[in-house]
Amino acid sequence: MLDDTDRRILRHYQTDPDMAASELANRAGVTASTLTRRLERLRDKGILRGVSGVINWPALGWEVEVSLRVTLDKTQSRAFDEFIAAARDVPEVLEIQTFLGQTDVRLAVIARDMAHYQQLYRDRLLSLPHINDIEALMHVARVKDTEALPL
Repeated sequence: MLDDTDRRILRHYQTDPDMAASELANRAGVTASTLTRRLERLRDKGILRGVSGVINWPALGWEVEVSLRVTLDKTQSRAFDEFIAAARDVPEVLEIQTFLGQTDVRLAVIARDMAHYQQLYRDRLLSLPHINDIEALMHVARVKDTEALPL
């Protein structure tokens, strides 16, 4: 699927997506026009999905991060769909992941402080449909934070 040139481009791109195209082409050992064509092809194939801004939430006053592990009442045929649709409407839910196993869904939630989290938990999260069990895991430290893989 990927050749060595694509891997070189992605290896450098994932470490510094803000790098000037000319510098990226130079580091990957290709011309600027080759780089442009290859990046476009990688986007068209869905391999390169885009560039996003990474926000330092604590710097903006969002101090509390929590992972909620949710087990749903699967006796209801639409439990997953209805739960996920409702969870998407909670602005403080940054990420929703589904699983096979004992935990059905994980929500990544942020709050300004503990009082905000407690209010959010009571008023919005516990009222999400089809919850059978919910476990909160309070974020303590981010030990590793990367999406870069060895290419």
